[in-house]
Amino acid sequence: MGHDHAHGTATTNHRRLLIAFSLTSVVLVVEVVGAIITGSLALLVDAAHMLTDVLGLGLALGAGRLITRPATGRYTWGFQRAEIVSATAQAAILLSVGVFVLIEGIRRLGEPSEVPGVGLIIFGVIGLLANVISLLVLRGGDKASLNMRAATLEVLNDAVGSVAVLVSGILIVTMGWTWVDAVAGLLIALLILPRAAKILWQAVRVLMEAAPEGIEAGELKVHLEELPRVVAVHDLHVSRISSSTTVMTAHVVVEEAAFRDGGAVEILRKLQTCAAEHFDVSFEHSTFQLEPPEEQVTERPLHG
Repeated sequence: MGHDHAHGTATTNHRRLLIAFSLTSVVLVVEVVGAIITGSLALLVDAAHMLTDVLGLGLALGAGRLITRPATGRYTWGFQRAEIVSATAQAAILLSVGVFVLIEGIRRLGEPSEVPGVGLIIFGVIGLLANVISLLVLRGGDKASLNMRAATLEVLNDAVGSVAVLVSGILIVTMGWTWVDAVAGLLIALLILPRAAKILWQAVRVLMEAAPEGIEAGELKVHLEELPRVVAVHDLHVSRISSSTTVMTAHVVVEEAAFRDGGAVEILRKLQTCAAEHFDVSFEHSTFQLEPPEEQVTERPLHG
């Protein structure tokens, strides 16, 4: 029954994501057309932001299925890295767009462009309504699902951009402040850039196989060496395959007698338990090579 419930939840979440993805895709097309018609910088940058969110929702939509595909002889980790590659490209594109908008926005502050406020209001309302509907659809998702929470955050960011477009349109119509479009574009860009930089940094860390945040290789080594009958730990590597899969390998020198009295199996179990309980490395992703003291090598710098 538990399996059926999980399968039913996954199917429901997939349907919710599909609805949100479809709505966001439609609004993206509408905003691109609107940016061309009105010449609005705010609408253009919001459309660019929405493009990355369409990619993000598409990733969330496909991630649940793609990463569950079995490993093969060629792809021994399956397709878990797909989300990291996608996130890297997505963040790089968004950073490029953000920098362009900052430069263009500053230029437009000195030379305000004529932007039809009514058009901005119309497109802002369309975008905001679609975002609200998407949020309502996603709100019923499994609260324990990181995938669903990430998708909800994507749509929430879109809603903020739509509000900025709407407000700038209202101010242009009521006050005649044509420069406010450039200001709105700059504000949206300033909201996007830190998020994009953070995503890019996290993705690059995974691709560089850096130690996951919250795990210090030296501390992990000390924990393992404190276990009974463990003499030393060397060649320790700890990294991530995806945002949720932490892996580690290490050579562990143990007492010579452990290979004769059957204690090696117990030592291995304790090593796996220590890594899992203190550093969130699952049993199936921690690999230890047990070695007798005579095989001990000069300690080399830690890898993480």
